[in-house]
Amino acid sequence: MDVRLKIIKRAVLEIEDGMNVNLGIGMPTLVANEIPSEYNVMLQSENGLLGIGPYPIDDEVDADLINAGKETVTAVSGASYFDSAESFAMIRGGHIDLAILGGMEVAENGDLANWMIPGKMVKGMGGAMDLVNGAKRVVVVMEHVNKHGESKVKKYCTLPLTGQRVVHRLITELAVFDFTNDGMQLIELQDGVTIKEVQEKTEASFIVSPQLLSNQN
Repeated sequence: MDVRLKIIKRAVLEIEDGMNVNLGIGMPTLVANEIPSEYNVMLQSENGLLGIGPYPIDDEVDADLINAGKETVTAVSGASYFDSAESFAMIRGGHIDLAILGGMEVAENGDLANWMIPGKMVKGMGGAMDLVNGAKRVVVVMEHVNKHGESKVKKYCTLPLTGQRVVHRLITELAVFDFTNDGMQLIELQDGVTIKEVQEKTEASFIVSPQLLSNQN
């Protein structure tokens, strides 16, 4: 299975029926196509749409209907449109149940860096800084290592922070981690992955869930 699809299929399990969910730019937008059809989930985009549907097929494309990543989308029955001020009032007011965001780096204390790489041209910080502080729960999805084979799950983030201690759960193609008062905890392994492999590819220090350990024995 494709690495990104493996991550997305696990991320979909974070969504519950009845939730208002914000999907970040990039990999998280793929979640929209995987949500069970029987779920009543409203996807929110900070550029002004509540009720995002799956990506459109060719004859459904509407150039005026886009998400925050400038991708064309569809709208479900009952969707609503509004300006950015109303959108961010929803986010800052705590009305988003779950934000699924991409990440460049996540630190062992739950810090997140996902909005820029120094020296690279960026249009702005977007809505991520509001989302990590306004959403009730923040789940980050990203590949475990970068293209150079270096861990993106860090002891300390080296890139500019989006938020401090804001990540509740991290999902990669190797594993799932929670961030608790006791530290970063490995709670799940993806199929075919071992604890040793995760340890070798993770710079951050983490503890292994007792339940996961018992399942390994």
